Amino acid sequence: MLLSSQRKFLRAKAHHIKPQILIGKNDINKGVLNSIDESLNSNELIKVKFHEGKIDEKRKSIIVDNLKCEIAGCIGKTMILFRQNKDKDKQKIKF
Repeated sequence: MLLSSQRKFLRAKAHHIKPQILIGKNDINKGVLNSIDESLNSNELIKVKFHEGKIDEKRKSIIVDNLKCEIAGCIGKTMILFRQNKDKDKQKIKF
């Protein structure tokens, strides 16, 4: 679980990042989850943009439960996700 100060730090880091995953009308499926997982493995901090609908609790829980990641913030239709790399040598973001 992220502390509020950590979420604030991550939101500031994510400010200049462009969304890496775009979710359209097919919503969240296995392929989307795999893409998010790969992006989190390589970058730790990513943005996901939804083109249709709001970011509701159902969508948040699907992503967090399946990928074991943290939501650093949601702004409009964009969600900021964070998952720290398990390998200490490959960690890009340190608190």
